[in-house]
Amino acid sequence: MHGDSLGLYAYGLWPMVIFYVFFFLLFAISFLRPKKRYEWRSMGALTGFLVALFTEMFGFPLTIFVLTALFGEAYPALDPFSHSSGHLLLVFFGKSESHAALMNLHLFSNTTILIGSLIVFIGWIQIHRSKGDSLLNRGLYGIVRHPQYSGLFLVTTGFMIQWPSLLVLVMWPVMIITYIRLARKEEEGLAEIFGTQFIKYKNTVPAFFPRLIPSKYNLSTHPGGYRQSR
Repeated sequence: MHGDSLGLYAYGLWPMVIFYVFFFLLFAISFLRPKKRYEWRSMGALTGFLVALFTEMFGFPLTIFVLTALFGEAYPALDPFSHSSGHLLLVFFGKSESHAALMNLHLFSNTTILIGSLIVFIGWIQIHRSKGDSLLNRGLYGIVRHPQYSGLFLVTTGFMIQWPSLLVLVMWPVMIITYIRLARKEEEGLAEIFGTQFIKYKNTVPAFFPRLIPSKYNLSTHPGGYRQSR
């Protein structure tokens, strides 16, 4: 099926679509642990992103059909339905047949995915090692308020760089917005529990992306504990 140089149709691999969707969905559920309805709603947005991603990666190349229909012979790929031509960034830069370019794209995107996955995992460890008596603000939580969501954003960004199809480009911002709203919802609950302590923490520690200039938040006066935000 994957015969790029032979001009074979390199899609229709539905067992791979199902496997990868369930694999990454199981990873997300295991470490994000959705419980409430609005948490499962966010997980639904992530599921939509994963289905769009792996359907176009292995199942049906809708984006390539659309682009070849629009551009015809001007579409910059001799064999548009080979798997290497699914890397649209390389196609439009004329690098889809370059082994070095493919390796560099995969190295960069897979590194981004790996780093994001590690952040999700470390954030999960911190939550489950905390005592549950006070606000967790050490480690990753002393850098950003929602490190697990930051890690999830990195994972999905890596996938989007690797396979930027039309459906993925639509679903990615939907998923991001959904998790930003989820984070705000969780923070409303934390503000009710921890009051001014959480307000000070929120005002000094960024939500998803670390500040270039270190925060002045004094962790020593606020011992770590449990938090529901990721």
